[in-house]
Amino acid sequence: MRLALPLALGLLLFVAVAAPAPAQEGGALLPRVVDEAAVPGVMAKAVDGFILPGYRNLAETTKALSEATAALCKAPSAASLEAARSAFSGVVQSWSAIEIIRLGPALEQNRFERFLFYPDRKSTGLKQVQAILAKGDESATQAETLKAKSVAVQGLGALEYALYGTGAETLSGKQGDFRCRYGLAISENLDTIAGELLAEWDKPDGIQAAWKQPGPGNPLFRDNKEAATELLGVLVHGVEMVKDQRLRPFYAGAVDGKRDPGHPRLAIYWRSVNTMPSVSTNFRALQKLFDTAGMESLLPADSRSIAGSIDFLFKALINAADRINGPIDAALADERQRRTLDFIALNTADLTDRLNRDFGGAIGLGAGFSFADGD
Repeated sequence: MRLALPLALGLLLFVAVAAPAPAQEGGALLPRVVDEAAVPGVMAKAVDGFILPGYRNLAETTKALSEATAALCKAPSAASLEAARSAFSGVVQSWSAIEIIRLGPALEQNRFERFLFYPDRKSTGLKQVQAILAKGDESATQAETLKAKSVAVQGLGALEYALYGTGAETLSGKQGDFRCRYGLAISENLDTIAGELLAEWDKPDGIQAAWKQPGPGNPLFRDNKEAATELLGVLVHGVEMVKDQRLRPFYAGAVDGKRDPGHPRLAIYWRSVNTMPSVSTNFRALQKLFDTAGMESLLPADSRSIAGSIDFLFKALINAADRINGPIDAALADERQRRTLDFIALNTADLTDRLNRDFGGAIGLGAGFSFADGD
């Protein structure tokens, strides 16, 4: 089904009607509480059904990328360059499916920023990558020395430039030797980080145990409500990340009554044409976490329709993102696709509200609580 912008208001009306009004007694709102008995099971399903499989897939694709890049360096050709680029896109997809877990091991040792430095608002990272290529800095061609450098030169953004940026055509011949060895060091670095993330989550007595067993002695969650709040926070912040860091940098819609012309070169992965496929995967990942963990079971029985309206929004956003699958500059030059971007922005904001206000309120977060504010 193709959803056009005029349906946006209808969609918002649908979810507004679908969500139940808070129960009242004598004119006062009744307190809502999370179904605490369901929390450990929900957290366990989030770990076993989403987080661990996500990191396993990431480790598999980074290994394939490292192997494809090594093959390119050993025998450069148009075919081996295409294989390395295809493997890069595979890692973009697997990373986009798990990057919403921006906590714990992902924050330790700057792993998240080392894997993906974005947004690069002042093109600081781009300039550093270009300097490495211009100078032929050999210390950037070994993963061990590369990881000691700026986070901006050792992750997906740097590798995308190496594979797709100015001069990338040299990779199909011997003249691209240094560039390829730099790309290989980045690939190996990504593979190492992916392996570390999987290993940390795979430890039975590590962070997965903390997620699965909330309680007084737990270093992360003293009770079930704290655990449920953390999981919901992953979803809220994940949606906000898509809205603020993936969409807004290259297209803000109408600003002060004037249509934003768009800024395609500020879009993530614009060189490799992975911008909207990555956004679509972000939405799919968020929906998968919501459904796989069984978040609906945390809601009071008379509020379960909230989960239905959230799922409806996820599906609509995924379908819309999938319709923009070419270069982002071409999308911004096409009025129909711009309307689709407007639709995505509008309903992403509504999805944030549904999760933060409606779901959060239904499981007992007090009035005025905001994940965005960290209250």
